[in-house]
Amino acid sequence: MAEIATIARPYAEALFKACTAGAGVDLGSATAWVEELAVIAADPQLRQLSDNPKVSHDQLFDLIAGLTRYALPDMGRNFLRTMIENGRLDALPEAAVQFRALVNRSSGSSDAVVYSAFPVDSTALADLGASLEKRFGRKLNLTMQQDESLIGGIRVVVGDEVLDTSVKARLEQMKAALTA
Repeated sequence: MAEIATIARPYAEALFKACTAGAGVDLGSATAWVEELAVIAADPQLRQLSDNPKVSHDQLFDLIAGLTRYALPDMGRNFLRTMIENGRLDALPEAAVQFRALVNRSSGSSDAVVYSAFPVDSTALADLGASLEKRFGRKLNLTMQQDESLIGGIRVVVGDEVLDTSVKARLEQMKAALTA
């Protein structure tokens, strides 16, 4: 069977082209509803239901559309219906990831995850975001996650780049230096 990323790519690219083809679609809101559909589609119980031959495509569509917090625009409804009718609901989470990457690439930004041992308030996060944007040379969409194993400091992951200024990383560096 083909790789899920390979299956999802044409769906993500088609949705991106449709959103940017002058249809007046806000990419931010499109990203939000695509990611919500991806979360719903990733649910194991929903996947089991979608594999049931007694459940029609229309029933599955109505269930998923009814679970969303957003009123899906026509484009979103068509996208979801196409994924279901083609039996590609399992590729929807990957299509959402690829769609977000296309949106980021078009806006010149990147997603960044900031791991911190302690909660960071919004003012400090904004200041950190400005510093990180200078460091990485592009606009960043920051997401915070708490990781107590870092002991102190932060660890920032932007795509395949990692900036680790945590106490844990420094202790690991000292350990490697002492044992070398």
